[in-house]
Amino acid sequence: MKYNRIKVVLAEKDVSVQQLADKMGRSRPVFSNYVNNYTQPSVQLLFKIAKVPDVPVCDLLVKDR
Repeated sequence: MKYNRIKVVLAEKDVSVQQLADKMGRSRPVFSNYVNNYTQPSVQLLFKIAKVPDVPVCDLLVKDR
């Protein structure tokens, strides 16, 4: 199973899932699934997500599990 840190980073940067979805031009449920690790975004989308809270993309990834 893959994991990401999107939820943690958004909380640290005070960005809601709705704000992320609005800035990305997609629906909230899509990003809710990413935030809750039900599905994983593509690498290209991960780079775009990282721009919203203005963090390096590596901050969105779990190093080891």
